[in-house]
This record gives sequence, structure tokens and C-alpha cells, in this order.
Amino acid sequence: MSALNKYFSQLEPIIRSLPDKPGVYQYFDDKNRIIYVGKAKNLKKRVSSYFVKITSISGKVQMLVRKIADIKYIVVATEQDALLLENNLIKKYRPHYNVSLKDDKTFPWICIKNEPFPRVFSTRTVIRDGSQYFGPYANVRLMHTLLDLTRQLYPIRNCNLKLTGKNISGGKFRVCLEFHIGNCKGPCENKQSPGEYDQSIAAIKDIIKGNISSVARQLKELMMKYADELEFEKAHIVKEKLELLDKYQSKSTIVNPSINDVDVFSIIADGLTAYVNYLKVMNGAIIQVHTIELQKKLDETPEELLSIAITDIRQRFESNSPEIILPFMPDFEMPGISYVIPKIGDKRKLLDLSERNVRYYQLEKERQKDLVDPEHKSKRVLDTMMKDLRMPELPVHIECFDNSNIQGSFPVAAMVCFKNVKPDKSEYRHFNIKTVEGPDDFASMEEIIYRRYKRLLDDEKPLPQLIVVDGGKGQLSSALTSLEKLGLKGKITIIGIAKKLEEIYYPNDPLPMYLDKKSETLRVIQQLRDEAHRFGITHHRKQREKATLAPQLMEIDGIGYTLNQKLLWKFKSVKNIRTASLPELQETIGNAKGQVVWEHFHPKDATG
Repeated sequence: MSALNKYFSQLEPIIRSLPDKPGVYQYFDDKNRIIYVGKAKNLKKRVSSYFVKITSISGKVQMLVRKIADIKYIVVATEQDALLLENNLIKKYRPHYNVSLKDDKTFPWICIKNEPFPRVFSTRTVIRDGSQYFGPYANVRLMHTLLDLTRQLYPIRNCNLKLTGKNISGGKFRVCLEFHIGNCKGPCENKQSPGEYDQSIAAIKDIIKGNISSVARQLKELMMKYADELEFEKAHIVKEKLELLDKYQSKSTIVNPSINDVDVFSIIADGLTAYVNYLKVMNGAIIQVHTIELQKKLDETPEELLSIAITDIRQRFESNSPEIILPFMPDFEMPGISYVIPKIGDKRKLLDLSERNVRYYQLEKERQKDLVDPEHKSKRVLDTMMKDLRMPELPVHIECFDNSNIQGSFPVAAMVCFKNVKPDKSEYRHFNIKTVEGPDDFASMEEIIYRRYKRLLDDEKPLPQLIVVDGGKGQLSSALTSLEKLGLKGKITIIGIAKKLEEIYYPNDPLPMYLDKKSETLRVIQQLRDEAHRFGITHHRKQREKATLAPQLMEIDGIGYTLNQKLLWKFKSVKNIRTASLPELQETIGNAKGQVVWEHFHPKDATG
């Protein structure tokens, strides 16, 4: 506290003078560098919170506070202004302790040029010359699809000519090939009037904005007009355009078309990284899709991360949608904006779609990291398992046990071992049940757990961090009894997995835990369980087969397990083997071994 008090005494006059108004605060270090930028509904309360009960805040925030040498602030009119200013300052100064937005791409825009007979084209450079820009488009394919659609519906020029009225009337230009193949109507030779051209541009704007229904309505009216005037060829051309528009719309619309001008956001905040997905919906059609990655610095909450992402994305895509669909309420308000947290219906479907997109994006990012750094996947899965299973340490060493018996015969058990989420077959073990008679899975589990960890303790070998028992509460309770006898209760995390519903049981907890069916934690546990079952069944099968071998054959020198089986498969019984001819035996197991077996059953013939 003494070090902190030194800083607090220096900053106290500034903190006391802060206003009770919304704004943005900036923390500077002793070299006058901005190290953190934050927004606040109330500047005085927010900044003071960093210095009150300092020991209760996280270590990362304490480290930030220790480095604060000066505080500056900017008062703004509304909370929304604070959000926008915070976003701009973070982008400009990139402070060390602020969330990093991992998105340095320059996305393309659709430009409608400010000129006579405007051109429509894609560009990555925005020039403030009065031209209109739509986007940016994170999905470049969607942008090109839109451009292709508009060009097919409304042929407009793509040349760089200065089509002023004076130049056109002076006959400076001649139509080019684009006119002759139908891609342009020749405004350069006054074959298309400015009014008709502007109507096409207005329709193109509607399509880009997602107002496809209004364009379709205009085309239908035009088609009916041509049909009434018996201009069927023109009506057919318009009909083809309508079909093209319907085809595009059928691919885009995923919900009720009445859902108009809506932003959808979803978030996954896992570890030090968060991902936020954004969908822009117009008339039920998705016209923008984008996902960003955020690197946490000060243990920011999902609410804080979502507010940062919403501000950045809406500003970048110039969205003024009056409605935002979210998975939960953010930690800020925006005037004129309504938040919707849907539970059912079409808006819930939109949120589900956004959540699937952000999940796929996260998986793709993880795959890329795994390819670059194979050990990254193991570390990530171990971190996830530790979190999901509420463990105090990473489950680097996991052991899983399974009993295997059929109607109580030949009771055996198996243990498999995973290290760093990979099978370590050198540590696999089989157990023949010694103290239990009959089919008693609980007693068998108690025996093998005791034998396994008694041996590890005696040999002073490392213990696992996680034990998985194939079975429900009964098997888990039996295993726990053995750990208690060995003094290991509470020192190793132990769980049971029940096959029917993949329920996870903990000691002394009557209610099971259900993991997400797609979670990596459950997949690893299932892999352990299945591997233990396979390994146990293999051992059990060998025990059964050995028990069914003929003891008379096992007495013959040189005739082991494999040849014993071959003879029984061929001749069905020892009696038939005894009466088989020498050539038959040699054909089955070879000349030398066949001779040995024949001599064993015919000693007089062999010697005489």
C-alpha cells in the first residue's frame, strides 16, 4: 500500500476535481505516454474506483495503477459520445493496457462516384469528394455478387469519360463495344437521358442498401405497364430481371423479411482472447458479415468487450440501425437505440446464426494456431478441461479405468493413460481381478484403484492430476473409498462418466454435470473411456480364449497359443486331432510342428 499511497497523493487533487459527467479519461506514465484510455458514465466515480480498495482489484489492474503518473480527461455530452471518442483514441494511440482489436485489413467499398452519369465500382480508397460509399465489405464475394447483380439489372457505363452536357452535345465521344454488347446504353452519345440514368442509380442504391423489395415492386409495375401496352419483348426482359432479383434474394433471406435495418452481435470470450461477430440485416437479408478478434489486457468482462466491439464495428460500417440484437445487455446505453435479447422466434434465429459464425471463426483461428504451433492445441485443450472440470491444476496426466466381464466370467480391468491429451501406451495397464468373485463392478473398481495407486506410492512415481472412472455414482464411490484408504482423497481430481447420457459425476455431489456435447473436454473424456473399454475388451477376449484352449495340446513342446487355436479351428476337438493323419496335421501347422503333434499322439508309430 505504501507504493500506491505515493501515487495516490500525487493524483488525489486531479481525482477530486473530476466532474460527475460522462467522458473519457486517459492515464499517462512518467514518460508522458498514454497507457490506458477509458470511458465513463461518471468520470469521478469511475476513476476513483481504481484507487479505492486497491487490494481487491486484479493484479493486472494494480500494475496499471502503479504506473499512472498523470490523468487527463475529456467531458462529452452523452455516453454514446464517450464510446466513440474512446474508440478513436484507442485506435490512434494504441495504449498498452487497452484491448487490442486484431483487425488491420482494409476492406473494399462500393463507390457511386460524384460525377455526371455516375459510375459504380469497388475501391479500397475513400476520397471525400462528395461520392457515396457503401460498406466496407468484409465479405468481398458478397460485394462482387451485388455489383454483378446491379450490372445485369441496370446497364451503366464503366468508362472514365467526362460526360458533361457540353462534351456530349459537342459530339466528343462515340459509343464503344460495351454499348454494342448491351452493357451500356450510350449516355456518351445522348442515347440515354440523365433522368433515366439517375433512376437506374437510385435502384442500384436500394439494392446495395438491401431494399430489394422496393426494387422488385418497381420492376413488377414496369413489367405490367409493358404488358398492358402489348410490348411483350420489353416485358419479358423485365421479367428476367425480376427472376434474377428473386434468385439473389432467395439466397440472402434467412428470416422474416419484415426484420429491417437491424444489427446483430454475438461474442465468445475465452481466456485472453474474445471474438465478436456482426451481422447487418436489411429486409430479412444479411448484407454485411464481419468478425473481429480482441486481445484482453485487464480481465475485461464480456459486457465491456462487447461495448468496445459494437462501437468500433458500427463506426467502421457506418451503421445507424435503431435496433441491436444481443445475447445480453451491454454496459452502456445509446440514445435512440433499442436492445433486444431474443429468446424465441426469427430474431433468436438471427442471433443463433451470428453465434455459429463466431464459433466457426474461433475454431478456424485455433486450427491456424495449431498448424503453426502443435503444442498450442494441447495447452488450449488442457486449459479448457481445467476450467470445465473445475480443477485446481492442468490435467497433464490423466488415467481412466474400465471393468470388463461377461456374466462374471474372467473379470478383468484396464487402465489407459493420456499425457498432454495424447495416449501414452507405455503406461497402459491390465488387471486380473483377484479378490472379487462374481460380477461386482463396484468391488472390482475399488480393488484396481487401490492396487494402481498403492503401487505408484510404493514406487514413488508421479500421480495423475485427473482420474476418470467409467461408470456412475456407484463406481465413483468405490474408487473414492480406495483413494481414502491411501490418503489421496482430495489430492487428485476424480470423476465418473455414465454412458447413457454422458453425465459427469463428482464425489459427494448427487447431481451430475452435463458438458456441451461438442466441447473438447467431453471429447477427450469420451476418447479416454472408449480407449479404456477397447483395451479392456482385448485383454478379456484373450483371457477367454486361453481358457478355451485344450490343455492336452498345451502340454506338447513347441505348441503354443496360436498353433493350439489353429488345430482346434481345423479339427474342432482333441479327439479329431488325435485321429488326424500326419499329412493333415502338416498341412495345418507345417511339416515340423505337424510331425511333433503326430508323434505326441502316436508314440509307438514314431519309435517303431
